[in-house]
Amino acid sequence: MNGHPTREEDFDLYALGALEGDEKLAIESHVVSCADCARKLAEAEGRIALLAFAAPRVEPEPAVKQLLMEQIRAAAESAAPEREPESERTTGSKWWNAVLIPAGAALAIATLLLWNENRRLDQQLAALHASMQQQQQLQDAREIAGLITASDTITVALAPQAGMPKGAARVMYNAKMGMLMYDGELEPPPSGKSYQLWLVPANGSPTNCGVFTSVSGQPNHWMMKLPQGIEPKAFAVTLEPAGGMPQPTGPKVLVGGVS
Repeated sequence: MNGHPTREEDFDLYALGALEGDEKLAIESHVVSCADCARKLAEAEGRIALLAFAAPRVEPEPAVKQLLMEQIRAAAESAAPEREPESERTTGSKWWNAVLIPAGAALAIATLLLWNENRRLDQQLAALHASMQQQQQLQDAREIAGLITASDTITVALAPQAGMPKGAARVMYNAKMGMLMYDGELEPPPSGKSYQLWLVPANGSPTNCGVFTSVSGQPNHWMMKLPQGIEPKAFAVTLEPAGGMPQPTGPKVLVGGVS
């Protein structure tokens, strides 16, 4: 298959085992190199696997069960070859064996098939998850490279304030791209407190750029997207209640003005 399947229902048909020949081979060869179609196929197989559990459980009436057993017994007796009479206990035992042994074998086969299908689905989902992680990492790397190399990206150093936890940080920010990257190291905050980074705009209220805690000797680093076009006047890290606040309420720990 040179392109994506033209019919979305092909994934469900494949999961049901309804595709054969070239159509089946085309799906199988295509999903090996297409993460998007592999995800769609895994979702279709998941839907089909859940169909077995979708019907509500219904307990038959005792009379229905008794009638069914009598019909099974009559069919077994009519199909049995002529033989010497046996005791009732021996006949009952052989009849139960004739019914239960095939039923047990069928149940064992069904269980094995379901286990194999679940294992195959788990393997496909694991491969898809790994592929998506790789794609996300590649996208993150491209965005970082774009932010760093853009001519209109600014870098702002954040300096510690008197009487506050010691540390330092820097912010790289591009208003046109709406992207920000923070790198810094701070002493751990007091119990029940969090640090919060703010973009202080030339006009309007500060914009939340991330809530974080810190561990001694370990830097904090993250990248985030913001609304495009916000012109900054300064960046600041404040000390806030654990979990952060909609607007700054605590003292400034790090501050850096935009020149």
